[in-house]
Amino acid sequence: MVKRSILLPLTILILFLLAGCSSQPLEITKKAEQGRLDLTASDIKHEIIPLDGQWAFYWNQLLEPADLDQGALSGYLSFPSSWNKYELDGKKLPGTGYATYALTFTASKNEILALKIPKVRTAYQLFVNGQLIASAGTLGTTREAMVPQYLPQIISFEALEGDNQVVLKLSNFYMPSGGLLNSILLGGETQLQALRYNGLGYNLFLFGALMMMGVYHLALYFFRQKDRAPLYFGLFCILVAIRTLMIGESFLYFAWPELNFMISRKIQTLTYYLGVPLILLFFRAILPDYFDIKLAKLVVVISLAYAAVVILAPTNIYTAINPLYQIWTIFLIGYLLVTLLKITRHREKHSGLIILGGLILTSTSLMDIITLSPWINDSWPPLLRMIFQGDANSSTGQLIFAVLYSLLLAKTFSESLEYRTVMGEKLIEMNDHLDELVAQRTKALSESNAKVEQQNLELEQINLELQRLSLRDPLTELWNRRKYDEAIGLEWQRCLRKQHPLSLMFIDVDYFKNYNDLYGHVAGDATLIKIGNTIRLALSRPTDMVVRYGGEEFIVLLSETGKAEAILNANRLLKKIEALAIPHAASQVSNYLTVSIGVATLLPDHHYQHEDLVRIADKALYLAKTNGRNQVVYEDTASPNNPV
Repeated sequence: MVKRSILLPLTILILFLLAGCSSQPLEITKKAEQGRLDLTASDIKHEIIPLDGQWAFYWNQLLEPADLDQGALSGYLSFPSSWNKYELDGKKLPGTGYATYALTFTASKNEILALKIPKVRTAYQLFVNGQLIASAGTLGTTREAMVPQYLPQIISFEALEGDNQVVLKLSNFYMPSGGLLNSILLGGETQLQALRYNGLGYNLFLFGALMMMGVYHLALYFFRQKDRAPLYFGLFCILVAIRTLMIGESFLYFAWPELNFMISRKIQTLTYYLGVPLILLFFRAILPDYFDIKLAKLVVVISLAYAAVVILAPTNIYTAINPLYQIWTIFLIGYLLVTLLKITRHREKHSGLIILGGLILTSTSLMDIITLSPWINDSWPPLLRMIFQGDANSSTGQLIFAVLYSLLLAKTFSESLEYRTVMGEKLIEMNDHLDELVAQRTKALSESNAKVEQQNLELEQINLELQRLSLRDPLTELWNRRKYDEAIGLEWQRCLRKQHPLSLMFIDVDYFKNYNDLYGHVAGDATLIKIGNTIRLALSRPTDMVVRYGGEEFIVLLSETGKAEAILNANRLLKKIEALAIPHAASQVSNYLTVSIGVATLLPDHHYQHEDLVRIADKALYLAKTNGRNQVVYEDTASPNNPV
C-alpha cells in the first residue's frame, strides 16, 4: 500500500490538479428574472458576473434586436441550459432548431465592459444594444442553410448607464441538444481575459503532461514489448491529451478558429470511443486475474463499431447514438469500481496507487459524462451544479492517474535499483582496486561540477533574456512604459550635464476605440503594430526612443533635439501615418486612420523635472485633439529660466 511518507505530497498534488478542473468556479449571487437583471449595485468592471437566470425565449424565430417587439414570446427560459429540456404548448422541444434569447441588464454608469462567450451549439450571433459584437458559424433555419462552428471568445463593448439589451440568435442542427451548457460571463476585459488564459494555460499544461506521459510509456513498450500495459496506457494518454485541446477553454478552437466543425467533432468523439477499451485493456494487462478477457474483447468490438460509425456517418447520426455509448461507459465504470474494491480487499502488492488512481479516473470520467449529457438541470443543488460545470475533469483525472502509475513504476525501478546497489556494494568490498574507484568517483564529481557551472551560466543567460523581454511591449515589440521610466531619468541627467535640449512627442491614435468596435480586436492589434513600425522607421537616429505608453498612445523621446527639429519630425510622422491609408469609417476627421501629436521641448535644468516634459506634451496633445485632431500642436515652454 501507499507509504505514509508520500501521502502528504501526493494529497497536495491531487488537490492542486483537481482545483484546476473547473475554469469557472463562480458563485452566482443574483439571477435574471423575467428577462431582466439589475446590476446597478455591482461594480461590474471589477467583477465576473454570470448572466444566468430567466431569459426571454423566442422559439423558431431568428429576430433582430429591433424586431423583438414583433416576435412571439415563447416564455422565459432558464439560462444556461439545453432548450430540449423544456415544453412549449404541451410538446417537448426538439434538440434541433433555432431560437432567439434576450436579456436586459441595468448598469449604474457608462463604461467599457466585456462578455466571455462559451461554446454555443452550434452557430450564433450576439448583439448588445442593437450592435452585432460576436458571431460564430452561419445561422440558418435548416441543416443545409447553417454552418456550425465552435468559437469561444471574449468581446468588449460600451455599456450604457441604465438598460442594456443582450440578444442571442442561435441555431443548431448538428448536436442532439441546442443552446448553451455554460454561462455567458459579464465583467471587465482584464478579469475575463485572465480567467480565460488561466483555463487555456491549465489545458495546455494537461496536454503537455499527458502527451509526455504517453510518449514515455510508448517508449517503454518499444524497449520491452512483452509487456503491453505501457502500450495501452501510452495510447490512452495521447488520446486524452488530444481531447484536452478541444474541451474546457478549447485551445484548438482558440488557435485555429476556422477548424472544420465536423472534423473536430469526429476527432473528439473518437478519442472518447477509443479511450474506453484502451484503459480497460491496460487494467487487464497489469491485473489479469481480476478482469474478464471476454468482456475486454466485447468492449473492443463495440468501440471499433462505434468508431466506424463516427468516421463514415454524418454528425447527426453518431450524436444520436452517443447516449447509448455513454450508458455503456457508465456500466464499465461501475464494473471497474467493483473490481478495484475487490482488489483492495485482497491487498495485492503495489495495488494502492493503482486503486487510488483508478478511483479518481473513473469518478472524473463519470463527472464529464454527466456534464455533457442533458441530465443535469436547474433543480440540482448549487454544489452539484458547480461540480459538474466543466468538461475537463477526466483529463485531470487521467493526469493524476498517470502520475500515480508513474510513481508505481518509479517504486518498482527503485526497488530493482536498490537490489542492484546492495549486490554492487558486496562486490566493492571484494574489490582490491580502491584507488581506481576513488579516482573514478573524483572524475565523476568534477564532471558533475562542470555541468552545474554550465547550467548556472545558461540560467544566467535565460534571466538576461527574460529581463530584456520584460522591457518590450509584447504586441508592437516597441519599448514599454517600464523601459521608458528607466531611460528618461538617465537621458534627462545626460542632457542636463551637456546642456542639450530634450524633446518629446506624445502620440494618440484618433478614435481608436471606435476602430476596434468596427473592425474587431484582431484588426485593431494589427493596426497598432503597423503604426508602431511606422513611428520606429520614421526615426532618423538610433538615440531616439519609441515607447508604447499605453493602449493606443505612443511616446517618442528625441534626445538632443530642439523645437524646430522636433516639430519637423512630428509633421513628417503625421503625414506618413495618414499615408498608410488605413480605413477608419468611424473617424470624424478622415476616412483613414489618423493620429494627434503633442510636442514639447525642454532644456533640462534644476527648475524642471523630466515628468514635466510628459505633462507639457500631454497638454499639447489635448489641444491637438480639442482643435480637431489629425494635427501637431507644440506647447511653448520658453521662459527666462528655460529659453528653448
